[in-house]
Amino acid sequence: RHRPHPDHDRRADEMSFPRYPDYKDTGVEWLGKVPAHWEVTALKRNFHIVGGSTPKSEMESFWDGDILWATPSDLSKIASFYLDETQRKITGDGLASCGTSLVPADSLILSTRAPIGSLAIAAVPMSTNQGCKSLVPAESVSSKYFAHLLSISSTELNVRGKGTTFLELSGDELGAFKAPVPPLPEQSQIATFLDRETAKIDELVAEQRRLMELLKEKRQAVISDAVTKGLNPDAPMKPSGIEWLGEVPAHWRFGSIKYFVLAKNGSIKTGPFGSHLTSSEMQSGSVKVYNQRSVIDDDFESGENFITEEKFAELASFETFPGDLLVTTRGTIGRAAILPKSAERGILHPCLLRLQPDKSQIDTTFLKTLIQDSDLLKTQISYLSNATTIDVIYSNTIASVIIPVPPLAEQVAIMQYLGDENAKLDALTTEAQRAIDLLQERRTALISAAVTGQIDVRR
Repeated sequence: RHRPHPDHDRRADEMSFPRYPDYKDTGVEWLGKVPAHWEVTALKRNFHIVGGSTPKSEMESFWDGDILWATPSDLSKIASFYLDETQRKITGDGLASCGTSLVPADSLILSTRAPIGSLAIAAVPMSTNQGCKSLVPAESVSSKYFAHLLSISSTELNVRGKGTTFLELSGDELGAFKAPVPPLPEQSQIATFLDRETAKIDELVAEQRRLMELLKEKRQAVISDAVTKGLNPDAPMKPSGIEWLGEVPAHWRFGSIKYFVLAKNGSIKTGPFGSHLTSSEMQSGSVKVYNQRSVIDDDFESGENFITEEKFAELASFETFPGDLLVTTRGTIGRAAILPKSAERGILHPCLLRLQPDKSQIDTTFLKTLIQDSDLLKTQISYLSNATTIDVIYSNTIASVIIPVPPLAEQVAIMQYLGDENAKLDALTTEAQRAIDLLQERRTALISAAVTGQIDVRR
């Protein structure tokens, strides 16, 4: 990510900031040239580097005290540079019992493994676990300037990590990391400039994220409206008799899903009960087990669960067929996908359910949309189970979910309309994501140019 020097000049031009009058070569590959009056020194010249540790977990007297104890996980959750709260805290005894230290406010806290490079400034005194190192600043140092510098240095820091299971950055390697060091007043000016400019970019990013949320809500509303009210605003309506559904077009039918599947045993079927198909039995064989991942990713080609022919013969009633609508029933509930014609022979995973629609009454894609993309399923399941969070759904529950069913030709027209509307919303979402990516690139480029002196932001 951060190898700025080949295009320093271009970035400076793009950003329309002046350059410094004189530069010198640093001899450091990723830095290139810096302003002639800046120093380039190892971090250990400007910071005291302190490791962290973990008190024994079984000692209750070491935990739930009032000393903040930061981990890489805490660093990945903060919205700004400043860290003023941690998931866990330790006591004075806990602090004394292990190799962690209390570091003062304004210290930089850097994750040095899993991952390397997450960063915060301690808002209050705190300690860390062994996944972090603290950089306690000397008096001649602006923590904020170095926080900006290190925020765009994660690639360079990762290069210096060592280890086979996971990369870890040692205190020595971190201390030896060479960084550009302007005079202190200039460090403060650069930090103030970057605080102001990155805040503007962050607000623009937040606007695009809000737009993406609104587009998501709009998609939900468009789908729910189309599948419960139809496309003709002037169509005569009739009360559905169901409070949460309201009125539906007068010529539509509505009823439980069980009336719109094939009139045969197994047209609504959940996967085999856990003990009938264990994880160890899905390790090898020639018959595929379609699982939640297959449905969530709408990918029926990959997958690692297979059973033997003998096991398949035992579980033949759970066989899947092209055109089946498969629905997730545990954890992530109500995601749906249609098994394609090209799908190989397989059976249902215990976390899936199979619906075989009666195509003379209902289009499979329309049923999939009702289940996955409208609120109908979740609203009713919550209602039927008197619960706000549902962990699992069963075949009898989904069989009794009531759905509105227009004539077939109208179902096809609704799906065509939703295809067009979703394509428009997808294009707007892609555009918003592209804007976010460009803004984040600009943010990184701006920080890089300022902390390496490729633009002069002094006023």
